Amino acid sequence: MSFRGKLAIFFVLVVVVPMVSVGFVLLRLVDNNETSKADARLASRQEVAVNLTRELRARANRVAEQVGGDAVVAAALRAHDGRALDARLIVLRNRAGATRIAIVHRRVVLADTGGHGSIFPAFRELVDGSGRTQGTLQVAVAHAVPFARRVARVTSLEAVVSSGDQVLGSTVGNTPGMKLPASRGIVTASGVHYRGATYAALGFDSTPSRVTVLEPASLAAGDQNQSRSLIILLLLGFMLVALTLAWFVARSLHGQLGSFLYAARRIGSGDYSSRVPTVGRDDFAALGEEFNKMSAELEAREHDLVVERQRLRRALGRLGEAFASNLDRRRLLDVAVAAMCEGVAADAGRAWARTGEDGALEVIVTSGDVAAAEVSLAGVEHRAFENGTAARGLVDHRASIALPLRTPAGEVAGFVSIARRGRPFSEGERELLGYLAQQAAQSLENVDLHEVVERQAIEDALTGLANRRRFEERLYDEVERARRFPGQPLTLVMIDIDDFKGVNDRLGHVAGDEVLRAVAAAAREGRRESDLAARYGGEELALILPGADIRGAAQAADRIRAAVEQMDFKLTDTSGEPLRVTVSAGVAAFGHRAEDPPALVAAADDALYEAKRAGKNRVRSAQAPAALPAE
Repeated sequence: MSFRGKLAIFFVLVVVVPMVSVGFVLLRLVDNNETSKADARLASRQEVAVNLTRELRARANRVAEQVGGDAVVAAALRAHDGRALDARLIVLRNRAGATRIAIVHRRVVLADTGGHGSIFPAFRELVDGSGRTQGTLQVAVAHAVPFARRVARVTSLEAVVSSGDQVLGSTVGNTPGMKLPASRGIVTASGVHYRGATYAALGFDSTPSRVTVLEPASLAAGDQNQSRSLIILLLLGFMLVALTLAWFVARSLHGQLGSFLYAARRIGSGDYSSRVPTVGRDDFAALGEEFNKMSAELEAREHDLVVERQRLRRALGRLGEAFASNLDRRRLLDVAVAAMCEGVAADAGRAWARTGEDGALEVIVTSGDVAAAEVSLAGVEHRAFENGTAARGLVDHRASIALPLRTPAGEVAGFVSIARRGRPFSEGERELLGYLAQQAAQSLENVDLHEVVERQAIEDALTGLANRRRFEERLYDEVERARRFPGQPLTLVMIDIDDFKGVNDRLGHVAGDEVLRAVAAAAREGRRESDLAARYGGEELALILPGADIRGAAQAADRIRAAVEQMDFKLTDTSGEPLRVTVSAGVAAFGHRAEDPPALVAAADDALYEAKRAGKNRVRSAQAPAALPAE
């Protein structure tokens, strides 16, 4: 398509279509405005008619009070004398100027005097002295025809009073087939169209009476036509001016853009040595000069970007190698998230890793304004967690990406997610982030392996308690601390399973291992957070209690002894009896003939063997207080 064709389409889309749309909207606004004005005018006249109705009903209420309080009417009702009642109501109607008075009891008309064109009655319940209802009094003081004329005179509009499908009074004549609206609408009477507004009021026999005020529809139509004509003339004049200016502009631009486009295409193809011709001092010449500056700038920038990318790749490669040798989990992830954010100009990021015995994923480190990017990060993290693969997203003008930290064995050790405001991540950036995530995952595996080795070096594989090596290191440290702070007590408990060899001999080593694990669990649960429970050797366990005196240590040992005594191992002895296991314990305190770790262990062992000799299943202390026997 030619440039002129595009300008024509542009003119149609930018000028013609908006102008037509604006014109349509303005015409609709004019129609709505005139309609609203007419509705408001009609509503105000209707309110006048409503006030007249209220006035008539108030007069009827006063007459109903007089009639309801009349003694003759009450006597006739009690005597069920219909003639006397009718006669008295006629007198009262004439005296009060009412148009109709009726008394109805349980839908039975007891008396009814006056014209049937009466409207807007007042209602009053008639009750005798004993509180029984004698009937409902209905009193009207207005007739439909005079009321319609009065409404027309006050509002300067036509009025129609109807009940059901019957017209009771009208100032436009009783036109056959005239349909009155329930609320608002167009009414046609005698070939004339009216805008009508109807309100209803309760009439005789619970049948509503409706009053409709009518305004000629030609009043609003005339105002609308006048406003429409003015708007259409203004729009046509504006469009003519716009069309003339557009033709001159298109003719002027066509020649200049031809040569300008040719030079711009050469620059777009990568020929930055090309220059846009500049002629004159207008805006096109200034634009050509800017294009020439941009070409030179792009050529320099391209060279700088190539050098910067190579430098960035080398730096990130060295950073990735550093990841592989780092054994600090939190510091490793902190460096990984910071490097990823810096490498792709992201402003927020965080790393998840598995922690605890259940291996649950938790946020370990964060970087940047994570709160501002929370919605974007949470979306990609959720998809990455579910699928175990990288996920990307764009929420609220924030691009985000989440990458799994997958070990060489294929297990997901965690996730890293980053976000930035603006453009999505390019393919090159995704490759770079994937490389860094791979290196971070390798480092996490190294951290896990390091932790496993450290744990194996200090933990007994069967019981999960500290091993002999860890026990000796901790005991040495606690003894040194007790020497530096003489006022802080230190106690040691040695625990041995009674007749453990017999369990192995009778039930086998599998059962013996189960017993040993259960006793170790009791020791672990019976200790404080600061205490150390260890497997000293074979079936013998040890408990280091810093800060506990000899009495407290003896009580702790006895709690463990009692817990073991009550254990149900779900095993039967060779005799068929349930297996019962007991332990004996010896307690010693540092400083009482035990001035170093070996002496402390020897003192606790002596107390342990004293408990064995005393009959087992008991606790003995190396010195006061006295031993705690089994209960």
